[in-house]
Amino acid sequence: MEKISIIDAKNYVNEKVKIGVWLTNKRSSGKIAFLQLRDGSAFFQGVVVKSNVSEETFKLAKEVKQEASLYVVGTIHEDSRSHFGYEIEIEEIEIVGESENYPITPKEHGTDFLMDHRHLWLRSKRQYAIMQIRNEMIRATYEFFNKEGFIKFDAPILTGSAPEGTTELFHTEYFDKDAYLSQSGQLYEEAGAMAYGKVFSFGPTFRAEKSKTRRHLIEFWMIEPEMAFMHQEESLEIQERYIAFLVQGVLDNCDYALTILERDKDVLKKYTKLPFPRISYDEAIKILQDSKEFPNITWGEDFGSPEETYLANQFEQPVFVLNYPKAIKPFYMKPHPTRDDVVICADLLAPEGYGEIIGGSERAVDPEYLEKQIQKAGLDSKEYQWYLDLRRYGSVPHAGFGLGLERAVTWITGESHIREAIPFPRLLNRIYP
Repeated sequence: MEKISIIDAKNYVNEKVKIGVWLTNKRSSGKIAFLQLRDGSAFFQGVVVKSNVSEETFKLAKEVKQEASLYVVGTIHEDSRSHFGYEIEIEEIEIVGESENYPITPKEHGTDFLMDHRHLWLRSKRQYAIMQIRNEMIRATYEFFNKEGFIKFDAPILTGSAPEGTTELFHTEYFDKDAYLSQSGQLYEEAGAMAYGKVFSFGPTFRAEKSKTRRHLIEFWMIEPEMAFMHQEESLEIQERYIAFLVQGVLDNCDYALTILERDKDVLKKYTKLPFPRISYDEAIKILQDSKEFPNITWGEDFGSPEETYLANQFEQPVFVLNYPKAIKPFYMKPHPTRDDVVICADLLAPEGYGEIIGGSERAVDPEYLEKQIQKAGLDSKEYQWYLDLRRYGSVPHAGFGLGLERAVTWITGESHIREAIPFPRLLNRIYP
């Protein structure tokens, strides 16, 4: 008799197996007990028929408590009524770990209660499905960039300066100096690109932004590729291929999770068709001004969640918005060759109301221009001399972008709040557990 995982049940139909599981729920009649089981790989049902087991086993099946851990022995059968498609007819039960008064019962609980018990809430079916999709997107990220000839290049988490200003950074002491938790690895990735051509980082970033929206986390994970000898249009092509690859990976490898979440797979398939539409910031402003919702928006304003949602809803795919005003973008973006008021950049807006999931640009290459922009941003140019060296010694056209993993997970899973897209969310008023 083989010990297996639930996810492998399809390979053992009509065979007797042993599985280590936890009990998520149960119901019983006088003659049959139905146990809802999970093992971390999947969820399915165990059936205990009184006439086919010992009196002690049936008594255990009726009395075992929610989230107790068990070994069950039984025969796998097909079950066309369930999402999973299989169940186990149980012959033996062995209690491994008792569970008394599990706090998350099958009744409905409030968000604060569930977040206070996040360490246990992660065991639920919906959270399982989201984390499976997150895991697939991480796996697919490494596969995509490896295939595209990138190397992973780790940026530091502790930095002495900020790529986008210090107002939203967490300050700490670095012995006798000031330091900050990283809000982006981009500047360091540019150094990597000048050394290795195409690089990407994948690590935690921190924003001390006092925001309570459903799109913001204090701690989140960023994928930040940077590419030498590359202009913006080539970067956009990589970005859209990357997004399509992520979505296709989820469709190919997470069908069960998508079914649990009741995510429309036909809608997701639309996001794998390339190229994605492109509009300029100027065109985006006109679309908003011509609408009934934003008639008073003026050129030069940044877009918030309502504007991004409206723009994305005009398309059935993610849409690139190109060339934003220089005044609302960071210092390192390349100025437009024929206009002084915009920079060469793009944000990728996701459909269905999820807003910006990628921000990117071609990078400025003139060290004198960059130094002026650094000073204009109120930053200490001494802290950026290493960055300016990248332009002094063999500078080349280069571009890059950043994708926030949790925003992308939220969009692909169809979740309403970003807090579900990471195991332990750090929010404005939450750092427990």
